[in-house]
Amino acid sequence: MTAAGVHQAAPGAASAPAARLGPAWLRLAWLYLVSRRAPVALALLAGLGALLWVALHWHWNVAGGPAAQMMFPLVTEAGAAAVIAATTYGPFGEPERATGRWLPYLRLGAAVALTAAAIGALALGSTGGGLPGGFAAMARNVAGMTGVGLLCAIVLGGMLAWTGPVAYWVLAEAALANGLTTPWIWPARPPADRGAAICAYLVFAAGLALITVRGVRESARDRTT
Repeated sequence: MTAAGVHQAAPGAASAPAARLGPAWLRLAWLYLVSRRAPVALALLAGLGALLWVALHWHWNVAGGPAAQMMFPLVTEAGAAAVIAATTYGPFGEPERATGRWLPYLRLGAAVALTAAAIGALALGSTGGGLPGGFAAMARNVAGMTGVGLLCAIVLGGMLAWTGPVAYWVLAEAALANGLTTPWIWPARPPADRGAAICAYLVFAAGLALITVRGVRESARDRTT
């Protein structure tokens, strides 16, 4: 009796680890997205797109001044930004940050992907009728308000990040109603306004950069998790 062949791998065993390692990055991304409730967020974004379609198709806000005409588009844009901001909260806190070297890339990828999904959902919703300002203004507004939400996640934490886009929506509605105009209140500016686009995308870029590098503010409960 000899020990020859004791260390010989069973057929197919050598390829199993490689097969498991191959999609590991995909599983990691999926686990991250699930922990941030991204599937629920996508469903909510689709619902906001449907709401916009219904509002435009049935002409819910055709009467009145600019504030009335922009009411439902702004509601859906701010709602989409609030949904994205809420996904920045994770339940694992410090342990996840300490052990996940891919975490900054996952934060960035998730924020960009959800913003693109929000713009796509609202673009489909805009086919229900004439969208005030068109696609360019809608994309500008969503990106800018998402940036506001990401910055709020850094300052207030992920659980309160949704308050930023909601507060900005109230401010934008007040500006529209009172005829106030400044590039920093970009929904009140014309679609082709370069200053408004620069301000909106600067806020979005700042939110992306800081959320990637620093992540959200952690509460005392998160740090002790």
